[in-house]
Amino acid sequence: MSLGVPEPMNDLVTFEKEGAVAFLRIANPPVNAISPELTRQLIAAFTQFEQWPDATCLVIYGAGRTFVAGGDIASFDSPGFDPSSFNSFLGRMEASRRPVIAALHGHILGGGLELAMACHYRVASPEAHLGLPEVKLGLIPGSMGTQRLPRLVGVEKALDMILTGRPASADEALSLGLIDRVLEGAPRDIGATFAGYLTGSDAVIRRSGDIALALDGASTAAIEKARAAAAGKASYPALAAAVRCVEAAATMTFAEGSRLEASEFETLRLSSSSKALRYLFFASRDALKVPGATSAATGPDIRKIGILGAGTMGGGIAMNFANIGLPVTIVEQSEEALARGLDLVEKNYLASVTKGKLPMEEARRRIALLSGSTDFNALADCDLVIEAVFEDMDVKMDVARRLGEVCRPDAIVATNTSTLDVNVIAKAFGRPDRFLGMHFFSPANVMRLLEIVRGDATAPDVLQAAMTMARRIGKTPVVSGVCYGFIGNRMLEPYLREAEFLLLEGATPAQVDRAIEGLGMAMGPFRMMDMAGVDVGARVVTARAAEGGLPDDPSYRASVLRLFELGRFGQKSQAGYYRYEGRMAVPDPLVSDLLDELASRHGVRRRSGIPEQEIVERLIYPLVNEGALILDEGIAARMGDIDVVWTAGYGFPDYRGGPMFMAEHEIGFDRIVDRLDHYASVRGNAFGYWDVAPLLRDRTH
Repeated sequence: MSLGVPEPMNDLVTFEKEGAVAFLRIANPPVNAISPELTRQLIAAFTQFEQWPDATCLVIYGAGRTFVAGGDIASFDSPGFDPSSFNSFLGRMEASRRPVIAALHGHILGGGLELAMACHYRVASPEAHLGLPEVKLGLIPGSMGTQRLPRLVGVEKALDMILTGRPASADEALSLGLIDRVLEGAPRDIGATFAGYLTGSDAVIRRSGDIALALDGASTAAIEKARAAAAGKASYPALAAAVRCVEAAATMTFAEGSRLEASEFETLRLSSSSKALRYLFFASRDALKVPGATSAATGPDIRKIGILGAGTMGGGIAMNFANIGLPVTIVEQSEEALARGLDLVEKNYLASVTKGKLPMEEARRRIALLSGSTDFNALADCDLVIEAVFEDMDVKMDVARRLGEVCRPDAIVATNTSTLDVNVIAKAFGRPDRFLGMHFFSPANVMRLLEIVRGDATAPDVLQAAMTMARRIGKTPVVSGVCYGFIGNRMLEPYLREAEFLLLEGATPAQVDRAIEGLGMAMGPFRMMDMAGVDVGARVVTARAAEGGLPDDPSYRASVLRLFELGRFGQKSQAGYYRYEGRMAVPDPLVSDLLDELASRHGVRRRSGIPEQEIVERLIYPLVNEGALILDEGIAARMGDIDVVWTAGYGFPDYRGGPMFMAEHEIGFDRIVDRLDHYASVRGNAFGYWDVAPLLRDRTH
């Protein structure tokens, strides 16, 4: 090996010496993730450093856009997965008698931060972010992160970083003592600069594992508070495990705490919750891979946004774009409606300021990006126009025709419909290749999910541009084909159908909600409908009936239609499936009487004591069955796309992985098919409610 010339260690690691400083570069694109092969090469490179006694120190840095942004998560499911080799390397590196410097840039996450904390010094570029996000995968740091971080930043901050997974900026990390210096420059250069400081100061070796840590009143209180919070979230066992390990950092030796961490990590790695969360991590990444759209089809450069409709949805959609600095033009029919809409957006921003979530200066900057008009022609120079008008096909088609006349030929136009046929609206627009659906969920400035609905004629570059923009505004995008309700709302329909049938048979709204919330859903079906608006749900049913899309069953969704007739619109009218005292839902005897009346009218026999298991099966199994039909029809490209939709937009528990993952891994497709056949037998199947999707039936063979 010639000194000063980079020596490749089988490609992932490059090692060289310049003057008295040795440099180790990690190059494992795209994010330099820790893997078994990278670990092997790190060990080989460090052995070379040990054999160079004239090297005064070692600088470790990353190639590309980041230092090391975690481990190879895919390897966690490997039968032979074993982090002990990497962990032993960290101990060996920390034990070095010559300084090891981590030169950090980009995102330093998970195993990357654990690598950096095992170094004796850490220097970072100003844009760096450092964190331990393992809890988001149902895990804890597995390479002494729970032991080194508290020793560097204290128990309270370590708990906050580990339990939330939120990264710290370079400036915050400096103030905490997690890094030693913030320097401008390329990673190798800032490492070399810092190495020069050490050479001139005869720097001591500072090992984070040797730092003494003891509990005081504040840290004890922080641990107890975190322990209590974790106990309330038993479905996420990583939280309690993290608290135990951080506490061990202050009450055990480093070696003892590390052994506890290793044991807790392995238990979590094999847990159902972590497997589900890791599955969703990959499913969300896969959802970005759009069939038929290539990376080259990047789409037009979107710089100006137009929103048609200044209601709650339109205003919320507009905020997403103002938040990233894009100018937005909002068009409404009247000056009064426009003023109301813009005022609501301003109030939303000021509420964030009051809560300390947004500086006033930033709120003003975003508000200034919003302009309003009552003239359709104000949308003529927009790159992307989203209509968010009333959910009615005639209204949507009229708006689409007018947009076709006004918008530039190369503009992208999207409808925010939640159920209507995007192809019909695209045809009215006149340029269906430039048209698609962008189904935001309410409140649009908060909810993560964005269904991107691909019309039959939507051009690949238009689809890719919408996906790229969705990520820019912080959404979780999933592509759907065109059908009633797309992915999420189509699956919601059989779920709500059975929920309402159970009410006619004798269940109460509270009983059904309790059973579903016991499964882990954020909200049961009747609390959800009351919150979203019974009137909204009833209008969807009525509109679908008018289109001929409902079965010839007079009892279908009878309760939502009757509540609507009575003006019980949910929380907004203080009465729906429940009566409301403020925001508190209270069972209402009037609803019980109403259900008795409906059951009698439709010839439904009432019964008492409906088992909770039956409630869960009758709501969830048809939902899964509908998901299988969606896959059969090609509406969704992957099972994971469906699970992302339901966990990101419908409150399905992420620790169960989504309805399809739960069906396959917790319940079993055989069980679901058997129970669907059972209900077809005992309840009758005149309207095909219990027909089994071919995909599910095939999975049982």
